Amino acid sequence: MPAYFVTGTDTDAGKTLAASGLLARARRAGLTTLGLKPVASGSEAIPDGLRNADALALQDQSRPAVAYATVNPYAFAPAIAPHLAARRTGVEVRLADLSDWLRPLLALERDLTLVEGAGGWRVPLNAREDLAGLAAAHALPVILVVGLRLGCISQARLTCDAIAADGLRLAGWIGSLVEPGLSFDAAADDALYRDNLATLASTLPAPCLGVIPRLPAGTPRAMADSAASCLELPDVH
Repeated sequence: MPAYFVTGTDTDAGKTLAASGLLARARRAGLTTLGLKPVASGSEAIPDGLRNADALALQDQSRPAVAYATVNPYAFAPAIAPHLAARRTGVEVRLADLSDWLRPLLALERDLTLVEGAGGWRVPLNAREDLAGLAAAHALPVILVVGLRLGCISQARLTCDAIAADGLRLAGWIGSLVEPGLSFDAAADDALYRDNLATLASTLPAPCLGVIPRLPAGTPRAMADSAASCLELPDVH
């Protein structure tokens, strides 16, 4: 099972819940796991340094365990676009540096390694490069997390087009019910909900790996375990 790059249709599409859920599913199967978050904004300061909640959730699902710095080499406090957060702190995050960080981690050959992006596919890394370039540099197949809300069908299809234009393979997509709304509220209109999912399934060029419902608030580990029950691992032979 190769490593994958996890991206979303937009910010807050549910990437971390999907990624941690896949890692939890792999752990249930007795597989070794590694979750990585190259760049994270919206981090909090603790005595040991800045810590990002998404990166911590991925670290918690990594077995054998790894240090936080292994999971998240670039953490920034402002909850804004990563390239702007980096600029405010006088740091330039370069694709070459991230590639050097990632290469030995991929060489660990964990049974499942997930590299979670930030925001959507075209989020800038700096003035010249996108974070998607990290997936391209290592030819990582992509898992797309679709935030299920009004407008997501077009967003998902456009993202798939961009992934293909970058020469990468879409390994699968995951639906994530991130907010209530008629289009994706089975309780309000089950037929419309199913029709929307059917449209995604028929128009996206990869299998659906599962749909994560709106989960009750809980610890990141508990939510990952709940999400794991809704997901299938990609490319299992």
